[in-house]
Amino acid sequence: MENALNGPPFTYREVGATRGVLPGGYHGFRRRRPIGRGRALFEHAGTEILAYRMQKGTGIFQFAETPTAEPGTAITVRLGVGPVGIAAPCRVVYVLDEPDRQGFAYGTLPGHPESGEELFAVEYDSDSETVHGLIIAFSRPAVWYTRLGGPVVRLLQRFVAGRYIAALPTSV
Repeated sequence: MENALNGPPFTYREVGATRGVLPGGYHGFRRRRPIGRGRALFEHAGTEILAYRMQKGTGIFQFAETPTAEPGTAITVRLGVGPVGIAAPCRVVYVLDEPDRQGFAYGTLPGHPESGEELFAVEYDSDSETVHGLIIAFSRPAVWYTRLGGPVVRLLQRFVAGRYIAALPTSV
């Protein structure tokens, strides 16, 4: 499928769908957890997310074309355990830069074992001054071994989503 961004096509049609209602036909989930309080933490965490802190903090980051996330940036993450792993190519779909929400989403490219999109963000609740880490994703298997892994792959995705949030700073 062709897309508006440079490079190989995304492996799914619903590009940008993590902004709203997740599409049917995929395993979708949302994980939101408080990480601390205050506008300064929100801004710091937002900057860290754009510098791939969540991916680096979980040890899956391999490469990005730019030092901070920008629409069209190619990213490679390494999925696996120990010496057994694969490179999984992605591309930044959009960047969030809103007063109370910051982050970015990337989508899968050919060669990734899943097909779908993931949003990495922080949200600021001005009423309580609480900062929340947020992961929203939808995916489905793209290769035989993720199809075979079924529920185990979905559990691993949720586990890693929790680790992404845990990788965020909790103070400034």
